[in-house]
Amino acid sequence: MAKTGMAKTSITKRWLINSLGSILLVLIILEIVFAYAVHNTFYAMVDQELSTQATLCATQLSAYAASAPEDGEGNWTYYSNARRMVETFDARDRFELMLVDGTGRVAVTSSGFSTDLTFAGSDIRPFEAHELHLETDPDVMAMFVASPREGLEDFAGMVLMVSLQEVNHQILTMIALITLVGIAIIFFVVFSSSYFINSIVIPVGEVGKAARQIASGDFNTRLVKKHNDEIGELCDTINHMADELGESERLKNEFISTISHELRTPMTAIRGWGETLIDDQVAADPALIKKGIGVILSETERLSQMVEELLDFSRIQSGRLSIVLERVDLLAELDEVVLMFTERTKKEGKELHFSYPGALPPVAGDPARLKQVFINIIDNAIKYSDAGDRIDVSAHRTGGNILVKVADTGIGIPAADLPHIKERFYKANQTRRGSGIGLSVVDEIVRMHGGTFDIASTEGKGTTVTVSLPVYDPKRTGLITQKTTKE
Repeated sequence: MAKTGMAKTSITKRWLINSLGSILLVLIILEIVFAYAVHNTFYAMVDQELSTQATLCATQLSAYAASAPEDGEGNWTYYSNARRMVETFDARDRFELMLVDGTGRVAVTSSGFSTDLTFAGSDIRPFEAHELHLETDPDVMAMFVASPREGLEDFAGMVLMVSLQEVNHQILTMIALITLVGIAIIFFVVFSSSYFINSIVIPVGEVGKAARQIASGDFNTRLVKKHNDEIGELCDTINHMADELGESERLKNEFISTISHELRTPMTAIRGWGETLIDDQVAADPALIKKGIGVILSETERLSQMVEELLDFSRIQSGRLSIVLERVDLLAELDEVVLMFTERTKKEGKELHFSYPGALPPVAGDPARLKQVFINIIDNAIKYSDAGDRIDVSAHRTGGNILVKVADTGIGIPAADLPHIKERFYKANQTRRGSGIGLSVVDEIVRMHGGTFDIASTEGKGTTVTVSLPVYDPKRTGLITQKTTKE
């Protein structure tokens, strides 16, 4: 396995860092914003209500001051009314109202309890509506209402105070609630992520493990499809890939075995006749020498054809196969190939017939490649026929195409093998010679000519091969490469 300089990180770790970390950061920011907003809102509400009560007290004091005469008796009346206002303060359950003398000492409270609380001189300043004047404690909010009458030693004004303990408790309660909501969200995300990990991350890990096993050559590895989703589709794809690789491996091994056998047979014949011909006794027999040389030449040609077939297959696999299209007399090429096999069919007790009309239009083709196609097809027909069988070769025009048919009465092809007969390395019958790549090469050559290659067969009755090639077109000539045709 190739190694890279990048450190390995798991999907789970990246998800926790990216997703869960982002969610946690957002929740913290939202909680801070919420806490700040709740604090300001509650304190603003208390301040507003405190200001409203201070305004009412200031209005009532102004009324008392206006109704009392500007003499000693009036000052006493004004002070008595203010003291009574403190003692009878209606909102004492929520606020504390205190009467303050000129020294800042609290003289009377609305709760009726005495207190030694004293306000500094700097805290005693005129009341302005809706303005917080006095904060004596973090848990207390207070406002000072100055007396409309100045110069009274016993009465400088009133302090309106409210405790913030209950407000702070409510704020903390709400912050705690939003914190619990955030924790619940985190737990929900973690819980849902466990499903994510079980349904995606773990199956992806299993797919990776199976892919590594397949890459190492274990083509029997299979994945269990648990869900009908993208992961399930990926499992099907991996399993199909393993099937195809296993089948390719099997066919490759069979091909290696077959081609080794195919190569060994002519080489054995060549070696055997070579050893025979160097014998001094054989040198005196010209007929035997001629026969031996004939076998050697025949088997050498057979080896040469096999090598060329392998080279063509290699070119096809690498996309480097090329042909040169020109004006070709198809009947002349076909007649030459039929003549090549005539003597062989006679020796094997088979019949070879060639029928064609008086003339056919030319086709655009590569003469050498077309000859290779017909040699391969007719050779297969002879190879998969027995003594007494017949091979018919015919050619005729249909529309803009020339059809060449090679029909035999041989052993035929089983129906299960017929769909795979053009595949590389595939051999339907292992008892007959052949490499299993000839038809795949033929199929590619015919396709590059712009034609079609079809096979119809019935087991035990014979096979018919049909090659269709387009009639010659001057516009379609010259070099044609495999890559160009695939584009």
